[in-house]
Amino acid sequence: MENVQAIKQRFGIIGNDPKLNRALEKAIQVAPTDISVLVTGESGVGKEAVPKIIHSLSHRKHAKYIAVNCGAIPEGTIDSELFGHEKGAFTGATQTRSGYFEVADGGTIFLDEVGELPLTTQVRLLRILENGEFLKVGSSQVQKTNVRIVAATNLNMIEAIKKGKFREDLYYRLSTVEINIPPLRDRKDDIHLLFRKFASDFSQKYKMPTIRLEDNAVQMLENYRWPGNIRQLRNVAEQISVLEESRSVSPRTLNSYLPNAGDSNLPAVVEQNTRKSDFSNEREILYKVLFDMKADLNDLKKLTLELLHSDDSEKVQEENESLIRKIYGNEGSSRKEENDTAVELLPPHESRVEKTVEPPQEDKYHFAEEIEEEETLSLQEKEIELIKKSLERNRGKRKAAASELGISERTLYRKIKQYDL
Repeated sequence: MENVQAIKQRFGIIGNDPKLNRALEKAIQVAPTDISVLVTGESGVGKEAVPKIIHSLSHRKHAKYIAVNCGAIPEGTIDSELFGHEKGAFTGATQTRSGYFEVADGGTIFLDEVGELPLTTQVRLLRILENGEFLKVGSSQVQKTNVRIVAATNLNMIEAIKKGKFREDLYYRLSTVEINIPPLRDRKDDIHLLFRKFASDFSQKYKMPTIRLEDNAVQMLENYRWPGNIRQLRNVAEQISVLEESRSVSPRTLNSYLPNAGDSNLPAVVEQNTRKSDFSNEREILYKVLFDMKADLNDLKKLTLELLHSDDSEKVQEENESLIRKIYGNEGSSRKEENDTAVELLPPHESRVEKTVEPPQEDKYHFAEEIEEEETLSLQEKEIELIKKSLERNRGKRKAAASELGISERTLYRKIKQYDL
């Protein structure tokens, strides 16, 4: 069995990071077996090197090795590409075709971006992993194949399973052994080594002197996050080699080739799950505002009615202190100072009929009656529509719908009865 350093030299792998070495050790250990392997890691970290190592160290090394990018094949033809098809199976199938699993019989097949496979194709792949059987598209004859499957993905497979985009049973079949390739930002000591290797390669390719980084530029290179990982580092080295006349690269020059190099590396807190009470478009936000406005108007009319039927306005204020604070906010506390004015508006010696028919000109609550007269049918229709939408979203659960609308369950029940919903 070859050691890690020999494998690095053989496949041109550069770096001494412990996590990288551990990934290569696992690949060497699992190679002689036939168990399936799942290679994980971000895009551009070099996942494609692992299946080549596994194949070259296995007993299948003299058979075929086929690499398939599952994300690059259209959904409508991927079953035909992987499993083959019979003549006349679909429009354009003018002859029988062998799929990758049939061609790679006895060898190794590398499924890159396996997380992009359609669910129907995942079922077919699961059957091959279980017993090696598959059906060509348009055929009823079961065929067998003996292939070693190595898959790779840059997706979070657990999240994909939760969202229903990937089968859980297939994930556990593929990840009998899981090998994770660390991102470049976690291999700071390897970044400059890789850059020097790429710079040397491009100097030979384009027949020009090798570029070299100044000390401060090396520090900037190592502190950059490299979202594109090794692929991005290689592209930056190639751009600088071709475009810069000076072979000594300063921090200012390097910064011009690094997008968002000045951004903070601190992580950002992002809320993943939107609360059920949040509205997703402007129209529903408007309905929410109108509904809240209607609720405030109802509270205001209730307070006005109690003032009209009570001789003791101070008592009414004390009993409805929370309601006044809700309507007027901080101004609610100043209502007690206006108590004398409120009493003057409702003199005790006047009859109830006179108060209603001829309200005093300085009545601070006369606008409530005017608003009631101006309420239109459209507001009621919008309220009904909002209640219906909330009940649909919460599958008829009144408690959840009432919570979303910001009202009590009893109030919601009254409105459902009122509008015959």
